[in-house]
Amino acid sequence: MTLTPHAAPRRLVVVVRADPVICGHSGEARNLAEAALRQGFTEVRIVTWPVERLATAGLPLKPLDSVLPYSPGIEVERPEPVGDDKVPDGRYLAGLTGRLVELFTDGVPTVCLSLYLSPHTTAVTDAVRVARSTGLPVEVATVAEAVGSDVTNVVRSCVAEGRFGAAAHVLAGYLANDLCVAVSRYTRDLLVACARQVDDRHGTFFAEQCAERVQVSYPAIDTSAYTDLDPAVTHDVLARRGLDDRPYVLFLSRLAAAKGVDDLVDGFARSSAASGARLVVAGRGPAEAQLRARAAASTAADRVVFLDDVDDATKPHLMAGSAAFVLPSKPRPEFVETFGIALAEAMLAGGGPVVTTDTGGIGEAVGPHATIVPPRSPAAIARALDDVLALDDDARRSRAAAARAYALQFDRTAVLDAMLARLATAPTAPRWVSDLRPVRA
Repeated sequence: MTLTPHAAPRRLVVVVRADPVICGHSGEARNLAEAALRQGFTEVRIVTWPVERLATAGLPLKPLDSVLPYSPGIEVERPEPVGDDKVPDGRYLAGLTGRLVELFTDGVPTVCLSLYLSPHTTAVTDAVRVARSTGLPVEVATVAEAVGSDVTNVVRSCVAEGRFGAAAHVLAGYLANDLCVAVSRYTRDLLVACARQVDDRHGTFFAEQCAERVQVSYPAIDTSAYTDLDPAVTHDVLARRGLDDRPYVLFLSRLAAAKGVDDLVDGFARSSAASGARLVVAGRGPAEAQLRARAAASTAADRVVFLDDVDDATKPHLMAGSAAFVLPSKPRPEFVETFGIALAEAMLAGGGPVVTTDTGGIGEAVGPHATIVPPRSPAAIARALDDVLALDDDARRSRAAAARAYALQFDRTAVLDAMLARLATAPTAPRWVSDLRPVRA
């Protein structure tokens, strides 16, 4: 698929917590930006936060020198805060919103995509309102993508705490966009359910609007980064890490309580088939110290390896070389896995079988191509490892091929094509957006 050729400039702006944040949606923003370059956009910008602000927020960050460069034509902007310390909060948001106003009023037709409703979509809708109030020509079409924490950490908590105004602010801002999407059916359904709770308490009509307008747009993945691996390079990557001498079970994601690494450590120690294998836990996050202590107290302590410096270039090779990939996510009040980007990436890499839970939107990420265990069950993880590590080579190759074929649907080009096609049919989108509808090359 390619975009209809056009001579006029067209810009894509993505507002997101971008690199160096360790987050699947940071990678999704990069993938959409790269796909846009190859599909006819003449300018692509990622508008995000200064690195020092990301660090102050306590977000897990990759080492700056490990972040892969963006392609020429993609500019990452990190607007500085507005005001001094007498402004207790909102300084960085003011800087981000102000920069968006400038981009929306400079005469270049712009598609603006925001990932995370709070605060990114809030900034976009505010910037659009301000831009139009200036009287300057404004040609902008907006797409807002609701991700898991938007619902679990923001909307649902507002409902639980009876904070009507805050919930209404997020939902109204979301619905003010030309196209509203969610990263999975689970996320969409949860969003509608939360909106219905707001409606039932306050007589509003958010749920009906969300049910009618919110569409599913799965996260965009650079599938070629996982399917075109050189086996010799994979071998070298594993050798440098000391992982080429025995099989290893891999976890690679954010180290947070909801990811189930504690259950994995316990289940790995119980698995008889894994007795000669290592467990590699790759990632960073708020639960890292606790998980290291748990692993050190395990009977498999000498076979558990933590990696906190895995960059984007190394990740696919670690996945491809694994004997099994395990992400035993479990629902918690602060987080529910609403898709599972790392699971789809592992399936694309063609490594060992995937073991996971049927939590949130994970089923949409893996389809029928994973061994499903109940959440919070180390015993079930042990049994699953016993089963998948005992598979013969033919069975492993067959399962890997089927899993990869399923995950190819999340390719970044296909995801962007579908998003633009939906935007073009949105009743409020400007006419020029129809020039960006994908056509068969």
